[in-house]
Formats: sequence, C-alpha cells, structure tokens
Amino acid sequence: MRIAAVQCHAVADDAAGACAEIVQRVRWAMDQAVDLIVFPEAFLLGHSYDPDTIYSRAHEASRTALRGLCERVAAFPVTVVVGAFDVDPPRIFNSAFVIEHGQITGRYSKAHPNEPGVTAGHSFPTFVKSGTRYGINICNDANHPDAAKQLAQQGAELILYPLNNMLPPATAERWRAKSLANLTNRARETGCWIVSSDVTGTSGDLLSYGCTAIVAPDGDVVARVPEHSAAVAIYDMPERQLRSGKV
Repeated sequence: MRIAAVQCHAVADDAAGACAEIVQRVRWAMDQAVDLIVFPEAFLLGHSYDPDTIYSRAHEASRTALRGLCERVAAFPVTVVVGAFDVDPPRIFNSAFVIEHGQITGRYSKAHPNEPGVTAGHSFPTFVKSGTRYGINICNDANHPDAAKQLAQQGAELILYPLNNMLPPATAERWRAKSLANLTNRARETGCWIVSSDVTGTSGDLLSYGCTAIVAPDGDVVARVPEHSAAVAIYDMPERQLRSGKV
C-alpha cells in the first residue's frame, strides 16, 4: 500500500480553506497512485483547548463542514483520513474520519482527550485498505501504549496518528523530540507501521515544529517531512498477510 502523510499549516475556522488544501493534496496523491492519505488532528476547522471554540467547531463540522468535504473529495479514489471535533449529542468528541468515495466509512474518537469538555472515545475500530488492516490513534493517545495495543490485538499492521503539536514555544521545544520518540516506541511495542501527520509553523503565539513521519515496525524512521516544512511524506508499505480477521 502506498501511503502519504501531510504536514501543513494550521487552518482555523475556515472549512472552505481546509477543504481546498485537502483537495489539492488528494489530487496530487491520486497522481502519485497513493492509496491512503492522512491529515493532522482536527484539521478541518482547527484544533483548540478553549471550550467555546471547541463547541462551535464541533457543531459546524457535524452540521455542514464534513458533508462539504465529502462532496469535494467524492471523485477521488484515494482514502482520506482527516480530523475534526464533532458532536454526538450531547457529547463532543475529537475524531478522525475515514472518507472513501465521498462517504464517511469509519470514525475513531480520541481515547485520551486532553481538551476540556471533550468526551473520551471507547471504541478502537480497524479498517482495511489494499489488503492492510489499520487503525487510528490521535495525538495524546501516543502517550498511552494501551491505545496502540488495542489496535495491534485486533490484527492492525498500521496505526495512523493525526497530530497537532501547535503549542507555546517552550512546550513545543520540550515535545520536539518526545513526539517522535513516542511514535518509535509504539512501533516497537506493537510491531506495527506508524504514520503521523502534523501541523507546522506558527499560529498567534503558538509554534509547531512538525512531526510528520513514517516509522517501520522496528522503530526505523523511513520517511519524514523536515521541520517547518509544508510537504508530504510518502512510502510504499510492503505487502503482508492480514494478521487476523476477515476482510
């Protein structure tokens, strides 16, 4: 399976702008024969730790923005994984959505949310693309080995990590190496391929170096987007038999 992980600048409260970025990357991915492309955490309307902002973005995503995105990518054969806050009344989740042929075919909600007012997800679904079983963890989940273990136990060979490391500069510096270390640790512990997608640059007083990488099961980083760069990591995962379950 050919997989691509996008590192890009954060977009806030601009679903049209985020959709344009996603469509541009997906069109490129189709030309590159990519099977699956992943975007950062909460990329559709932006990440936040402010409860009112989260509430507003979650409702916009659930009312209109996700449907609009699906319409924009319906013509492409590439599987798209993109994040957004969303609403399942009365709860708000931080989710990543699997979109295929303009339809949401899967959803994972962050099991270890660190955003105020966001409900923890308790399901760890897996999906299959091009013969590869995969699952999703989101950002802070990478600090919790149990979240990755849940997927590996179901036969996942690949774990996607949408990230959003837009943080105060001192905090961003502390996490600069830790984010990648988490990913390599999760790879070695589970024997899974790990693919992360992160934002980069600045947003107000916040900074993200960007930690977009593709990590082999032995912890070797086989592809990475340079820090501060808006670009894509792409890699051909070797074909393997599904570990367990039926497609």
